[in-house]
Amino acid sequence: MTTQVYDAIIIGAGSVGLPAAFFLANAGLKPLVIDQFASPGQGSNKAAIGGIRATHSTPAKIRLCLKSIEIFSTWQEVYGDNIEWYQGGYSFVAYREREERVLKELLKVQHSYGLNIHWLDRDELLEVIPDLNRQGLIGGTYSPGDGSASPLLTAHAFYMRARERGAEFRFRERVTGIIRRRGKVVGVRTDQGGYATETVINAAGPWARPVAQMVGVDLPVVPDSHEAGITEPVGRFLKPMVVDIRPAEGSKNYYFYQHKPGPVVFCITPEPPVVGTDRRETSVFLPMIARRMVELMPKLANIKVRRTWRGLYPMTPDGSPIVGHLREVGGYIVAVGMCGQGYMLGPGVGALLARLVEGTLTSEDEEILEELTPYREFGGEEKLK
Repeated sequence: MTTQVYDAIIIGAGSVGLPAAFFLANAGLKPLVIDQFASPGQGSNKAAIGGIRATHSTPAKIRLCLKSIEIFSTWQEVYGDNIEWYQGGYSFVAYREREERVLKELLKVQHSYGLNIHWLDRDELLEVIPDLNRQGLIGGTYSPGDGSASPLLTAHAFYMRARERGAEFRFRERVTGIIRRRGKVVGVRTDQGGYATETVINAAGPWARPVAQMVGVDLPVVPDSHEAGITEPVGRFLKPMVVDIRPAEGSKNYYFYQHKPGPVVFCITPEPPVVGTDRRETSVFLPMIARRMVELMPKLANIKVRRTWRGLYPMTPDGSPIVGHLREVGGYIVAVGMCGQGYMLGPGVGALLARLVEGTLTSEDEEILEELTPYREFGGEEKLK
């Protein structure tokens, strides 16, 4: 039997792998996507809550997410798929001087990269979000260009459009090894066979580290669990995603927004982190976040919660992704460690990966890759992760 040959093999059909397959196929290349699950987006992608923001504190993430927003916001117009895009913006609220200071300092970086974001004093912010608790409110930032969409519909859209352009997919198939010759990738071995390629893209999300270890490289990507929930749909009353970065017992921050069809979607960042791959919901999450949400916005008290779930954030030490070629193995590219922001970063990263494989990088691409290189010193921490 003749071994099938591909221009690139992507490991992982999720938030990064699906856009990468689409943009590679759109460029006329022939990618293969291999995933252990039964269908697209069944890993961490389906656990994403759908927020999409360019409001970050590092240049690479700002640039990538600006590109993502461009893709999300025009997708239905260009490709015809309703992904439930809603441009409601993001607001980081401040009830203490500490948060006010952090948010105002970050505006300098954010403005330098062209973000449309501003500080709003108390009364101005209440015009945007009138149902906030007014007691102690100082103000907050507001970025109207940010938004949200449906991770499930988006995954399906990227999958279908990638297939239309010639991308191939293998589901329920596990990668068991990377075939190398003279220090370069020549193929991929799975539990069902083998495929030839000179380019492998590791987009395996929480499972990225063992996939990198197949070529003898240990990437600092560690998954931890985050819980989320969704309410019944109600009439529109909330425009932006609301983010409260105040820490509290058991949580580092929390955030919620009203999805386009009407339900409120919410998530919390646990403190300390729940390291590992356990995706079972807990009895602790809902009482913890409900208390904080109702305190911040009393109007939420009588909305019924439909369900909760738990997903995995593939974390790096500094809160930024790891993207680029591995020096140790020719033809091996990593696009990992999205730190729970793979859904919003995915289209921008996928387009970048296509240019990386094609050899058509721009000067901005080079700067992004230098910032996200696997060989950087992982010091510091992303301020708004």
